[in-house]
Amino acid sequence: MGAVPVFFCLALWCCVPAEAGDEPFTGPANWGGTGLLETPTARVVKEGRFRVGVSQADPYRWYFGAVGILKRLEVNGTITEILDVPAPGMGEYGNYKDKAISLKYQLLPEGKYRPAVALGIMDPHGTRIYPSQYIVISKQIYPFDFSLGFGNGRFGKKPLPSQGEGIEVEMFTDRKAWLEDSQFFGGIQWAISDSLMAVVEYSPIKYEKQTHDPAQAKYFQEPVPSKWNIGLRWKPVDWAEIDVSWQRGEQFGVNLSTSFDLGKPLVPIYDHPWREKPEYRSDPLAERLIRALYASGFRDIGIEASGDELRVEAANDRYFHTPAAVEVALRVLAQIVPPEFTTLRLTLTDRGIPLVSLTALREDVCLFHQEKLTANQLYALSGGMKTDISETMAAEKRHRRYFDYGLKPEFQTFLNDPSGFFKYRAGVSGWLSLTPWRGGSFIAGLQGFPLNTVSSSNEPLSKPVRTDNVPYMEKNVSLSMLMAEQIRKFDGEIYGRLSAGMLEMQYGGIDGEIARPFLGGRLMLGLSGSVVKKRDEDDPLKFKEDDWKDTYTTAFVNARLNIPRLESAIDIKYGRFLAGDRGTRITLSRFFNGLELSAWYSWTDTEGFSDSHNRGYHDKGIAVTIPLRLFKGSDSRTVYKYSLSPWTRDVAQDIDHHTSLFDFIGRNTGIYLDKDWRN
Repeated sequence: MGAVPVFFCLALWCCVPAEAGDEPFTGPANWGGTGLLETPTARVVKEGRFRVGVSQADPYRWYFGAVGILKRLEVNGTITEILDVPAPGMGEYGNYKDKAISLKYQLLPEGKYRPAVALGIMDPHGTRIYPSQYIVISKQIYPFDFSLGFGNGRFGKKPLPSQGEGIEVEMFTDRKAWLEDSQFFGGIQWAISDSLMAVVEYSPIKYEKQTHDPAQAKYFQEPVPSKWNIGLRWKPVDWAEIDVSWQRGEQFGVNLSTSFDLGKPLVPIYDHPWREKPEYRSDPLAERLIRALYASGFRDIGIEASGDELRVEAANDRYFHTPAAVEVALRVLAQIVPPEFTTLRLTLTDRGIPLVSLTALREDVCLFHQEKLTANQLYALSGGMKTDISETMAAEKRHRRYFDYGLKPEFQTFLNDPSGFFKYRAGVSGWLSLTPWRGGSFIAGLQGFPLNTVSSSNEPLSKPVRTDNVPYMEKNVSLSMLMAEQIRKFDGEIYGRLSAGMLEMQYGGIDGEIARPFLGGRLMLGLSGSVVKKRDEDDPLKFKEDDWKDTYTTAFVNARLNIPRLESAIDIKYGRFLAGDRGTRITLSRFFNGLELSAWYSWTDTEGFSDSHNRGYHDKGIAVTIPLRLFKGSDSRTVYKYSLSPWTRDVAQDIDHHTSLFDFIGRNTGIYLDKDWRN
């Protein structure tokens, strides 16, 4: 064992150093994190890159996803299935499955003479069946990449204890124990060609001593025949990889993965610019502008002249980013507005509510259209876009959209039930809205799931607010909402919302919210609350009788911290949740050109629950919001959201909100409006 680190040190010392980065040595290990076969390297997925895959080396099968969430920070999620080892006490559940989250941070990127150095934390929470904390270095001397690491737990001399709802990192809390338990690991990758790579690895895993691993009793009574693993990696295309390997001296392995850049459109986004036909140029100015703006993706259009100033008001119906909508509208105005108007004022609305306004000289707008000014230069000359507006013009609006609708595919999962680990329902949902006045809407939603496998052998827990949602999810067709909603913007950029009716699949009642941005949108603060009842599972227009609680109330103080430099946001919700537990829920979000990745975690007072599943539990999960524009080839405001929580509990639960004021205000704030969102 002592010869292993010496071998790698000599290899690094003898080779001529050269400047290099992580590519092309960023393939996945068995469990999905960037590594060799069983062990990690100091390489990380680049920022904004997402990888998903499946691998198998009996008796294990891994399902994984990894993302470069920030520069040099990789987050990996893994489900490990142990073949032919049933989950104890759950006969219909199938093979034992373990869920884990891992983090790796590249402390130092590779330099000309300096190796890359990374610190990793694997599975620090929960059962901790496959945990480790390690430090690893990697040095690329192309076409070779050398790695040497040192870690405990899975790579150490003994297993680590489970942690329940806490988080434990012995590397920081007990450094002496970490040092005593840790062992060396490492390997070499050889890029034979641009698409083919060979891997040789030394893995220190003592399978026979990993007694917390459910596979140990059946498969690993004795040490494995070899600690050396070999493999080949083949990339037939840039976005896919196929790995084959011989591991532990006795087992064939295969790893299939695909990766792509988050937020990068699969089809390039292109919207044809408006060009006015010659025969339209003799029409009245208002008609020409309304026609051009409507064709460019706007509605609810109003035109008003006041001396030498022309005011234009319109609702953005197409463009995901507000600055992109502003730029399109300005280019239309530059083509049509005559010189007698020296000043142009453009206001964009949503449901008749003014969100942003820009006042600029016509001459500057024309220079922008001629590409003699950039968008940022135009904003600087005009004083930037304003958001502290609450009144709209009195002019009649054309192309009013009183009715609106949406249709999208649905895929909802129901995980980890004793009757089966993976259950789902797949179908389509649609909604129809009527907006008869400014900020007011009547909304009806319907959803259907021709594919529905949801069922449960669990009984609702002591204070069920979500653990009794199975009867609702078992419905193949349901009225998802039937509600009225009013949004208003007051002076001082104060927004208010009131919703009433059947608010979501399980609850109906009244839901209210007030919010305001501060510091140009870097901070948003608000209050919200609801008084709701459970809906009848069998009658979509009735409320449930004889529930454990007649009405459910929530009350929250809400905050959002926007961090534009990192394209991130932190949401904090503090107050009373549906089951009466009080506490905090924190959500971290990262944005990639409209695509949003989120993860949440809660701390609430669970003493009021009498069941062991809810007491001491922290609600947690992840979500992704995907814009349709990534697939459409043209711009769109439509988004699809999918969330994933490891277990249905009643802790830290809130109702679903059709509209959140923080999202309604969104990026229509000063810190985002002056950015270039044309890609």
